[in-house]
Amino acid sequence: MVTSQHEASHRIFGDRPELLSPVFRILGVPLPAAAAIEVLTPDATEIRPLERRVDSVLRVEPCDGSGGFLLAIEAQGRRDRIKAVSWAYYLSFLKAKYECPALLLVVCQDKATADWAAGPFRLGPEGWAALSVHPLVLGPGNVPVILDPDEAAGNLALAAFSAITHGRDREAPAILEALACALGTADPESVVYYSEMLEIGLGNTPARDIWRNLMTVGSYFPGRGTLVEEKFLEGKAEGKAEGQAVGQAEERARLVVRVLENRGVSVPPEVRERVAGCADLETLGRWLDLSFTVSEAGGIFEES
Repeated sequence: MVTSQHEASHRIFGDRPELLSPVFRILGVPLPAAAAIEVLTPDATEIRPLERRVDSVLRVEPCDGSGGFLLAIEAQGRRDRIKAVSWAYYLSFLKAKYECPALLLVVCQDKATADWAAGPFRLGPEGWAALSVHPLVLGPGNVPVILDPDEAAGNLALAAFSAITHGRDREAPAILEALACALGTADPESVVYYSEMLEIGLGNTPARDIWRNLMTVGSYFPGRGTLVEEKFLEGKAEGKAEGQAVGQAEERARLVVRVLENRGVSVPPEVRERVAGCADLETLGRWLDLSFTVSEAGGIFEES
C-alpha cells in the first residue's frame, strides 16, 4: 500500500488504471477506448552502478493491437533543475528497453511547480537543442474540482485524485466532503483503499485533518456510525470468516488424500485436483468418510 505523500500521487494510477481515461481527456491526449494496462518495473538502472528509478511505469496496450505506448509517471513537489536530464534519460531508456513509444506524465500539487514542469526542457549547448523533453502535466490548473457526491461516486479514482491534487486549495473541504459522501455507498475494499490513499496523499496539511474528521465523526453519516469503521470491520469480518472456511476446506481436502494414501490406495492426479478444488465442507466431509472404506480413489465420488 502507499507509504508516502509522494507515492500516493503516482501509485494511484497503477492501483486504479481507470483513472487514465478521464486524465487523458483532461490532457487532450488520445487514449484507446479499450486498452489493457500493465504495471511495469520502474527500475531504469544500467549495468553500471548508477541507480535511476521512475516513480511509476505503465504499459498501455489497445485491445485491437494497435499503437501501444508506455507511460512514465513522476510525482514532483518542487522545481528541480536536474530533473530534465533524468526525465530525458527515462524516456530514452524505456524506448530502448521496450522498443515502444513513451510519454512522461508529471503530477504536481501546486500551480507554480506545474507551470515549471510543463517545460519544454531543451538539452544541448546554447543555440542548439539536441534533445527536448515535453512532459504532460497534471496539477491544480487542469485537474477538475469534484464537488458533487454523485459525480464522485461515478469515478472514485478521479475524485480521490482531485482531492489529493487540490489538497491545498480553498475548495479542499468541499471536495473531501463530496468524496466522503460517495464512499458511503462504496464497497468495503474501496473505502479502506481510498481512506488510506487520502490519509497519505494529503500529507501534513489542514486538509488531512478535515479528512480524518470526516472519516471518524459518526454524526456525519446519521444513524450509521463511523463510515470507515463500519465498512472496514464489515469487510474484515467477512474476510476472516471466508479465510477460516477456505482454511478448513483445504485442511479437509488434505485429509481425504492422506487417508487414501495411508491405506495404500493410489490417488490419480484428476482425483487430487477435484478434491483440492472443492470448497464445500459438507461434500469434503462425505468424501473423508468414504476415504476410509473405498478400494479405489474415485469411489469417494460415486456415493457423494
